[in-house]
Amino acid sequence: MEEKLQPGSFVLGPQDLTVGPAVQPYPRSPKLLRKTAHSSIPLTQEQLSKHLEQLKAEEARTEAHLQSLKKRRSNLSKSVEVMKQKVKERFDVMRAALQRDERAVRDSLELDRRETTAKLNQVLKDWQQHLSAVQRSIRCTGNALAQKSGVVNSTDPIEEVSCHKKPDAAEASIRLNEERFQNLLRKLQQISRDLQAQLKRKTFLLDSSNVVIDRETSHTQIAITGEGRSLCISSEACDPQRQLHPLQFDQVYCALATSAITTGQHYWEVDVRCCSAWAVGVTYGSLHRKGQDKSAKLGRNRMSWCVELRDGRLSAWHNDRHVAPTGIRGRDQPATVGVHVNYEKGRVVFYDADGMELLQEFSAALTPVFDRMHHQFVDPLYPAVRFLRPQDGFARSSHMEIPDLQN
Repeated sequence: MEEKLQPGSFVLGPQDLTVGPAVQPYPRSPKLLRKTAHSSIPLTQEQLSKHLEQLKAEEARTEAHLQSLKKRRSNLSKSVEVMKQKVKERFDVMRAALQRDERAVRDSLELDRRETTAKLNQVLKDWQQHLSAVQRSIRCTGNALAQKSGVVNSTDPIEEVSCHKKPDAAEASIRLNEERFQNLLRKLQQISRDLQAQLKRKTFLLDSSNVVIDRETSHTQIAITGEGRSLCISSEACDPQRQLHPLQFDQVYCALATSAITTGQHYWEVDVRCCSAWAVGVTYGSLHRKGQDKSAKLGRNRMSWCVELRDGRLSAWHNDRHVAPTGIRGRDQPATVGVHVNYEKGRVVFYDADGMELLQEFSAALTPVFDRMHHQFVDPLYPAVRFLRPQDGFARSSHMEIPDLQN
């Protein structure tokens, strides 16, 4: 070894500088080696022809698909224009109806003015004639006084004119019907509010959800009928032989919908006019189902949001904190509660659906009293309702209905 390692023992000759095959730094994979070997094999005439046919077929398919996409784009524009025209026609019909009604109301007011003016003109004519008679009598009386004799003939006109004409009692009633006009303004104001509410509700109805109550997980004493949209408290609904579902409420009279909300905007309504004590809201599926502590009650935990009516008072709840709903202003309790959820924005809004008046909005921006971090929804949401037990027990008015807004 020492001899081999002596200085000068390594001498590079010209043959050592000959360029050999390239050495790969890492071994190639078998798949790559097979692909390289396959690509190095020259194709036959038949294979080239077949490959050319495949390329032409692919070209034809691609061109056909492009034409289909272009046609869809063109049809999309045409469809939107057709929809715009139909929307315009619907609004034109409403505008025409409003314009016809406006003309009818204005014509009615004009007719009232003309009739009142005609009556006043007749009264003015009578008083004008009386004034003319009085003035003639004044002239005759003045002429008589100017005569030296001062004798007035018995045929003098002054004897034919009353010195005092009393207004007719009917004159006071000759006026525009102000009470009718004020009633008209009140009706128009109510119609305007109703129209604005319906237009607002129309926007929400485009996002209406098909809410059906889950029979398996609702409390056993809640009777569910009408394709899962009608709920009521009934002792007959409790079946002692029925096997309890693991996710069934056993103490709290609560029910959840079958479908969850995971994205987008959704709207539904709950008719509560036949229920004296209730809660309407949304919850995560992780809401506890067993027991009757706060973790199983709507609004009493971080997992749920609701508005509720108890003992005639309306309140909004989340994370066991409550506020008076912002929109009630001393009004009667709502007959129908509308619920709108914007999942991406972490917002749930409750409305009095009859007038689309805001009851309460839960969001990080508008309700800082609530926990902000839980206004970014992190789990699927379920529409939920709860029958509240009054102090004197459930009354006969313990019924809720979920209208089908998609028909």
